[in-house]
Amino acid sequence: MIKSVSLVGAGNLATQLGLALKKAGIPLKQVYSRTEKSARELGELLECSYLTELENLKPSDLVIVSVKDDALPEVLKQIKTDAIVVHTGGSVPMDILAPYFKQFGVFYPLQTFSKKRNVSFDLIPICLEASSTAVYAELEELGQKLSKHVQAVSSEERKILHLAAVFTCNFVNHFYHLGDLLLEDKGLDFELLKPLIQETAQKVMTLKPKDAQTGPAVRFDESIINKHLNLLSDQPEMQKMYRMVSESIFHATKKK
Repeated sequence: MIKSVSLVGAGNLATQLGLALKKAGIPLKQVYSRTEKSARELGELLECSYLTELENLKPSDLVIVSVKDDALPEVLKQIKTDAIVVHTGGSVPMDILAPYFKQFGVFYPLQTFSKKRNVSFDLIPICLEASSTAVYAELEELGQKLSKHVQAVSSEERKILHLAAVFTCNFVNHFYHLGDLLLEDKGLDFELLKPLIQETAQKVMTLKPKDAQTGPAVRFDESIINKHLNLLSDQPEMQKMYRMVSESIFHATKKK
């Protein structure tokens, strides 16, 4: 049984996962970050000790490494422990841990996280992978204390899941940003779009996304599309994006 956890990393995911573990009554041993400010802030938030040197990492049952993908190899080399070690990356294979640890795995909560916006883990899918059935059982028991949706997902499956998440979350949010810029330019408020955003999100809870698609691109209404392209004549990158996405929607709709 995992009775204590150390967090390596103090970013968005580490912050929210730490809060979820604390809420579930899982003792947090300590928090590591390269910068003292980040380590101290999260340590104080989680009411545990903090450190900026990994050689000072205290023994715990589980070490959760939640750092940027590019930083993982260097960080992993510095961790000396017999505990279970997991990373939280969407696109990083589990085997990156194999050269360094006897017991290892992946603990990947599929959600968008921000430090200042607390989330409920109850319905967040937690995707697990482990080096053995025994390690998997330990991670599953921990995951079930946080979420009702815990399942095994292989490294190959997780890569595709992460890619799909980028399309449906990060790219969509960027489009929100572009819409906000267009409105700002005319003195309009982004609040006007929020009911539309909410309804669009609600529709895909009950319909396949392809069946929920609406708008001029579905029927390739050239009159409206050309008007929109003209409005974007002074923003060639956004114009190019509008044209490309419209064509993609139209061709996808034809394949129904």
